[in-house]
Amino acid sequence: MVESTTVDVESQQAELDAHHDEPGDRPVLRARFEHNGSPRYMLYTIKRLGLDHEHGFHLDIQLVSDSLEGGVETVEAKLQEGDADLIDIDYISTARERADGAPIVAIHPYGRTVGGLVTPEDSPIEDLTDVRGRRIGVVRRLDKNWILVRAACRERHGFDPDEEATPVEAGSKVELTRMLRDGEVEGILQFWPIVPEITETGPYREVLPMAELVQDLSETDRKLPISTFLTSETYLSENPDAVQGFKGAYRDAVDRLTSDDELWADIGERLMYEDDPEIIRAVRDGWRDMVVADWDEETIDGMDRLFDHLLEVAGADALGVDHVPDDMFRLEV
Repeated sequence: MVESTTVDVESQQAELDAHHDEPGDRPVLRARFEHNGSPRYMLYTIKRLGLDHEHGFHLDIQLVSDSLEGGVETVEAKLQEGDADLIDIDYISTARERADGAPIVAIHPYGRTVGGLVTPEDSPIEDLTDVRGRRIGVVRRLDKNWILVRAACRERHGFDPDEEATPVEAGSKVELTRMLRDGEVEGILQFWPIVPEITETGPYREVLPMAELVQDLSETDRKLPISTFLTSETYLSENPDAVQGFKGAYRDAVDRLTSDDELWADIGERLMYEDDPEIIRAVRDGWRDMVVADWDEETIDGMDRLFDHLLEVAGADALGVDHVPDDMFRLEV
């Protein structure tokens, strides 16, 4: 039986704070991440194992809301306003904001952080062709999941769901789940770590994982990261050693999280909203399938090809930007 836990934002923050020792003379990297986003598993691992100090920097973590501020995600707003040094968002959003003048740069890949189309179990929606005429919940219309659906539908099925379906903006992942459960929409494009929580507590099912669309549209078998870690140009120029240290700590954390099942049991108890072994295993396996440990020029070429293909199929209006700005990806760090 699936049971809700007493885990909330405050209790998760307390688990992280328990490992927040003094920075000493190490440079501080202020990480601001959503309370229900999957990076918190990696961040907790870095703090619990002391990987930040081992790599010569101090990671200061605060969990924040997953809502929008001024049309952008809270973490994105914090980075642009100077209240954070490290966040993660998808690279299409990064391109959009950098093209608008935001001094943000992608310093390392995170992974294929997309979601899935989730509907009630008895829904007649069986594939993308069935979203015509339906109310589909999205966090926002510029969300990467909706962009992928629009691109796939326009290329493969000859229609644009932005015109022939009704996208309903929720503004947050929490509100998106509520809209589905209250019957306000007929399906939602929810982010992948939350999908098992919905489908295991039922009665809901995942119709289509967006990761399939990423690979189909990119026309490559190589796993492409959709989200990357970002910092500001100022922080990168003033603290290159801290950024390099984070990359080393991240790789070490990925090594542990891809091999240590007991660590995931601990994460499930301390950081997940549902206390069920099936959900914990589903999130663990999904994280391992999603994560990208490193990148190179071939990776960037693949990300550029995917962007160009989405631009060709879905158009600049769907993406909110018509190019990937020069010098956005910083492999040289």
